[in-house]
Amino acid sequence: MNSSAPPVGRWVHTWVSAPQRAAPDDLPPAPFTGPGGVLVDATLRQTARVSIGGDRLRLRFSNAFGGAVLPITAVSVALPAGGRAGVGAVVPGSSRPVTFRGRRGVVVPVGAQVVSDPLDFAVGPEANLTVTVHLADGQASDLVTSHPGSRTTSYLAAGDHVEADDLPGASTTDHWYFLSGIEVWSERPAAAVVTLGDSLTDGRGSTTNGNDRWPDRLSARLRSDPATADVAVLNQGTGGNRVLSDGIGQAALARLDRDVLAQTGVAWLVVFEGINDLCTTEATPEAQEQLVEDLCAAYEQIVVRAHAHGIKVYGATLAPLGGNEAYDDPDGLRDASRRAVNEWIRGGGAFDAVLDFDAAVRDPEEPRRLLAAYDEGDHLHLGPAGYQALADAVPLGLFAR
Repeated sequence: MNSSAPPVGRWVHTWVSAPQRAAPDDLPPAPFTGPGGVLVDATLRQTARVSIGGDRLRLRFSNAFGGAVLPITAVSVALPAGGRAGVGAVVPGSSRPVTFRGRRGVVVPVGAQVVSDPLDFAVGPEANLTVTVHLADGQASDLVTSHPGSRTTSYLAAGDHVEADDLPGASTTDHWYFLSGIEVWSERPAAAVVTLGDSLTDGRGSTTNGNDRWPDRLSARLRSDPATADVAVLNQGTGGNRVLSDGIGQAALARLDRDVLAQTGVAWLVVFEGINDLCTTEATPEAQEQLVEDLCAAYEQIVVRAHAHGIKVYGATLAPLGGNEAYDDPDGLRDASRRAVNEWIRGGGAFDAVLDFDAAVRDPEEPRRLLAAYDEGDHLHLGPAGYQALADAVPLGLFAR
């Protein structure tokens, strides 16, 4: 046997966070944002819930939208107290240092990301992981890479507490910063599905620290079936996202390479967005007709680009918007466009399979509206029961290997 043969297995992303530029209201709270930048001599503690587990892991940090280099002084990983998301304490003795080419710190160039050294650290499937970062110099800019819609509480404390078991008196914020991915080494035939979407995938209406977005619920279903237990779910939803043009964050067409194709281990992609394109377009017959054509063409582009990387693409129909104060128009033109797009998704033949999310959550008595039991309250977003309904509508056989 050749002792120099590479180990059998591969790296697979088990968790991701789509990088976005933090809006002014999403920057770290005072006193952690000031004239000199953000998080100067500060400790940032965040938790993330992985999908598949492993005995070795790597972390990824992104400076995609930073206005200056990101000098990270030290990083540690640990198990959160009680195994819970969004807590500031960790299990005593569980903390381990993370290195970058053997060094505790690393400088992330503007627009770049870095990958840590592999670390022997066991994390179970569906488990929460705590990542703590110390930035001695902070980031000298108010342009910061974040994920505003974390629905998970992060902790901020002055000074270096990267190895501390608890952060008493720390400030809190429901945003993630810099951390963009967690990978595990898998010796089994593990693979990942990316869910590319807007606020309905990002989880608006879900429970803070509850991990009950629809990708979370899909992950739990996959874990319960031996045929799909090694399928990771990577949530690349961003609130307000559009397919064709930038809105809150980059358009799906612009972020496809970074948020989907560059992730490790991806075998499938679910596309569940387009409602923001329809509803930020003028409610006239001409504008809506053109938008439907453009949106379907964009879906085809996503499929072509993903297929070139051997990734199967599943299209999800758009959920109802009837009654939403901002998006529903008096003549129902946008809802008509939504239904036209859904008919194309169902019958156009572009996707490898179709997930009929529209059918899963609409009111059968009034199909242009969400079922009341699933409605978060604004007639557009879903509550936890609605997100469970979306997850339950996904045939697990689509991910059997």
